[in-house]
Amino acid sequence: MDWTKLLSIALGAILINNFIFAQFLGICPFMGVSKKMDTALGMGFAVTFVMGLASAICYFVNLLLVRLGLAFMQTVAFILVIAALVQFVEMFLQKMMPALYEALGVYLPLITTNCAVLGVALLNVQNKYNFIESVVYGVTGGLGFLLAIVLFASIRERLDMVAEPPKCFKGFPIALITAGLMALAFGGFSGLQVF
Repeated sequence: MDWTKLLSIALGAILINNFIFAQFLGICPFMGVSKKMDTALGMGFAVTFVMGLASAICYFVNLLLVRLGLAFMQTVAFILVIAALVQFVEMFLQKMMPALYEALGVYLPLITTNCAVLGVALLNVQNKYNFIESVVYGVTGGLGFLLAIVLFASIRERLDMVAEPPKCFKGFPIALITAGLMALAFGGFSGLQVF
């Protein structure tokens, strides 16, 4: 196994091709759950878990679909796998962490339709990653999502406590401006070369 390729995939997923700031996937939970740090952390870890596990399972589902000549059914099959995984995460959080389950509210089922989770499975196929590369891309893509949502939540909390933006910028408008500025900052990583 070529560890330099795995490192390139990992750094690319976290910094260069971040699902939020570079590919603009997963914006719904990013904007909705990022008001408080604890819910942002919970959502970030849940998405990371689902992305990593979905990458692993969808790799084998894709092999089966290709072998059966049903590769055109990838998207439908991947959505079904992701929906099942999210149900598992939801039941686990409801049983083991009820406070986090309540805090995430409606956004937890939204992981099912989170385009970043589906995107990682489809990009694994498109990039022709093997199993290890798929799992690395899924987990580090989730860690990139976690990094983005935690940074954004910390800035939003600070804005709510300290900043006094003009009335027309309060709330969602200043959040959009902040997200845009963060995307520009992450765009600076696009020139990064690992090796």
